[in-house]
Amino acid sequence: MRLRTPTRRTAVAVALAALAASAVSVAGPTASAATGRPGDIVDVVPSAFHPLPGQPTGTKAWKIHYRSTTADGVPDTVSGTVIVPQDGRTGPRPLVTYAVGTVGMGDSCAPSNNLPYGTAMEANLIQQLTLRGWAVVVTDYEGLGTPGVHTYTVGPSAGRAVLDAARAATRLPGTGLSAQTPVGIMGYSQGGQASGWAAELQGSYAPELNVKGTATGGVPADLLEVADFNNGSYGSGLVFMAAAGQDAAFPELRLDSYLNPAGKALVAGMKESCVAIDAIAGSFKRISDLTTRNPLEQPDWQARLNQSRLGRTAPAAPVYQYHALGDELIPYAVGRRLRSEWCAKGANVEWRTIWVGEHVSGVITHSLAAGDWLADRFAGRPTHADC
Repeated sequence: MRLRTPTRRTAVAVALAALAASAVSVAGPTASAATGRPGDIVDVVPSAFHPLPGQPTGTKAWKIHYRSTTADGVPDTVSGTVIVPQDGRTGPRPLVTYAVGTVGMGDSCAPSNNLPYGTAMEANLIQQLTLRGWAVVVTDYEGLGTPGVHTYTVGPSAGRAVLDAARAATRLPGTGLSAQTPVGIMGYSQGGQASGWAAELQGSYAPELNVKGTATGGVPADLLEVADFNNGSYGSGLVFMAAAGQDAAFPELRLDSYLNPAGKALVAGMKESCVAIDAIAGSFKRISDLTTRNPLEQPDWQARLNQSRLGRTAPAAPVYQYHALGDELIPYAVGRRLRSEWCAKGANVEWRTIWVGEHVSGVITHSLAAGDWLADRFAGRPTHADC
């Protein structure tokens, strides 16, 4: 990320002061990461939201950097995008904190770098939410578009980034949002893991957020089982991306010491590329093809991967969970087990099976139903839990 000059930061701070009674503190992301509260704005600049290149949306957008927390509890800075419909609405509007699916590990893949140009992968799904009159905040996650390597699949970090994005959006002057704003959490695939973790963490990490519910789908709730399922298959590139993400969060895992020359070259390329290239480059490879020994068989790796396992805590707010029966990347059984574990802990869960389709189609075909469920939560209608 390019650091801004003091003159630029001062200009942005003055502009924000004109928008609200209290100005947002604007400073370099690195300098401010260790101060303030999670969700505090570090930096903000005007942005734009286009589902397709040049397509108008009647929205106003800002790119933000905000304070969050790593998986190890260390303060960090994450980037994201806040989008607010310009529809003349003067009363309160809901906010959805939206967790995107896998886009890649290179900084150029970050949603905030693509939403202004109509090149973001889930922009049309996000537009469905803004057309309902809802504000949306889209996190880039830790290390994606900011210094460091993206901590891909590290659940606690992603969940905090999702929750802190909502905090940041409600603290951003000029949005019409506030601490009382109704909040929905939404995500699928990698975003399903992130939104699931946000749901589990919200009661303890961000209890002040007015969360009405979480819509989460295609959730990789158990990374070890997902890795075994994809080893040597179409989705095996995601296994190596996940290993690189875990290693970025926990350098003591020493991924490089397990990789052979081909594995080192593949992982190095993944850290600079987006998902289309990563998935093709890594597909149909077995872990044994690219390593001298399997790191996933080691106790330290298993312990770290199990730290990202969902299902240990009941979400405080209702959950709508959906999964494709024919999901070729995240086993249907993994999603069903998460539902059962949440239900056993007393969570309010509504489950839906997507009977026709596979992993990628699931987020598209079920996006309207997930949005309708959130609309019912915002309207205060009763849930239909089916545990």
